[in-house]
Amino acid sequence: MALPIYKSGQGYYTRMLSAIGAGMLVLAGAAWLYLKVVPRYFGTSESLLYIQAGAATGVILLMAAVIYFALNRPRVVDFMIAVEAEMKKVNWPSKKEVIGSTWVVILGTLLIALLLFVINFLFGSFFIWIKILAPTSSGG
Repeated sequence: MALPIYKSGQGYYTRMLSAIGAGMLVLAGAAWLYLKVVPRYFGTSESLLYIQAGAATGVILLMAAVIYFALNRPRVVDFMIAVEAEMKKVNWPSKKEVIGSTWVVILGTLLIALLLFVINFLFGSFFIWIKILAPTSSGG
């Protein structure tokens, strides 16, 4: 018998992506536990591999249960359903608008970087001129 899912037909993509994201975090944590934590405390014992595998499997199973129950609570499910409904109402920009906005950001960033370089150069030259900074040789 499968575990029941509260309002199973609604909020599917939001629930799946949330579960996948949480699952990736759990797998990363289990890998960290397997590779870093367990060997530190158990050294090179003969049963190290079994301890590592057992600890990682235990964490994965425990967190799978936590994720299932956390993502199946009525308040959380209702929130995810509402989020998915709101995301369907969003007016997403076209590809042309995204490309245009990206170029504006890139050019703006380059202009600000150039402006800051010029200001830095001018302040450096001024401080060398009033002898607060010592001139440096550019040769190696």
